[in-house]
Amino acid sequence: MSTPPALYRNAIDLNRYSNSVARQIMGAYNDIIIDAVEQLAKLLPDAGADGPLTITAPVKAARLRSLLAQLKESLGTWAGDATGLTAAELQGLVELQSEFVTEQLRRVLPAGQRTTVNTVEISPQFAQSVVTTDPTQLNVVVLSDDLFAAAQGARQTFSLTATQGTMITLPNGQVVAKAFRGIAADQAEHFSKVVRNGLLTGETTQSLTKRLIGKLRFGDYGPLSVGQIRAAGISAKQMLAAGGELTAVANNQVMALVRTSINQVANSASMAVYEANQDISKKYRYTATLDSRTSPICRALDGREFEYGKGPTPPQHFGCRSAIVAVIDPDILPPSTVAKRASAEGPVPVN
Repeated sequence: MSTPPALYRNAIDLNRYSNSVARQIMGAYNDIIIDAVEQLAKLLPDAGADGPLTITAPVKAARLRSLLAQLKESLGTWAGDATGLTAAELQGLVELQSEFVTEQLRRVLPAGQRTTVNTVEISPQFAQSVVTTDPTQLNVVVLSDDLFAAAQGARQTFSLTATQGTMITLPNGQVVAKAFRGIAADQAEHFSKVVRNGLLTGETTQSLTKRLIGKLRFGDYGPLSVGQIRAAGISAKQMLAAGGELTAVANNQVMALVRTSINQVANSASMAVYEANQDISKKYRYTATLDSRTSPICRALDGREFEYGKGPTPPQHFGCRSAIVAVIDPDILPPSTVAKRASAEGPVPVN
């Protein structure tokens, strides 16, 4: 059976969705950096001029330390907000993706067998666990799973639990919350280092501003909602192209982090549905997005089939766009949908 076109469209939709979520997080981060740069320009004696940076008065030095401390605090708050937003978006995604994959399985079956497809229950704490859980929170996660199971009743169900969410980490072994905190801490330190170096070397305010934020300016885009960002016509790619040292690197990291997390959770939802229906599908196919940006490992895995629990699953790396597709048992398919192969008598079903 060939891969349904709907699954390719789903991959495109997931990519667009990841860009949308990343734009919100990037926009909030950029506004913090731009605001800090504007405050810095007002603090320095040559604000708005081309003269060298100088800060000799004790009061101004104290204000600069206060500005740096405030930036660190603001970026810490941003990291927490970004974590919460990502968890909320991933929870909605995992539920929609499981419903989508379930419907795709139903569509390939004969009409009389479509009700036999097993659905997957999603724990309300699944995405939160994926994004934030560390080993010290395991007991809390297990408790939430016990409550979830009690709410579902005694009937047999297939589910994605919060405990299962703890086993999902980024390709480098980190969880999303820690990755956002790392971005915040690194960029706060980098901001401080750039300013100190600028003061020591006599860099101009104009040069420092351009180096830190590039062509971005406060209010160029709306960070509050997807609708505002889209209305402004600012894409994530444009943000990256316009940014400076303190925005471009962090925005790239946010983009990779969000895209990887969405790919991870979407494939986890698909795998859960497929594994719950092994009477329909015994294997899955690794499907890569093939273009000039395809990684060597995904290119090598593309098209290969594996038994459930015995093969690799996406993401294999940050920014991975690959997906998994169920290989439907041809014995249960209507004759018109069974794939063909060549024979001496002409095309015959692959089975």
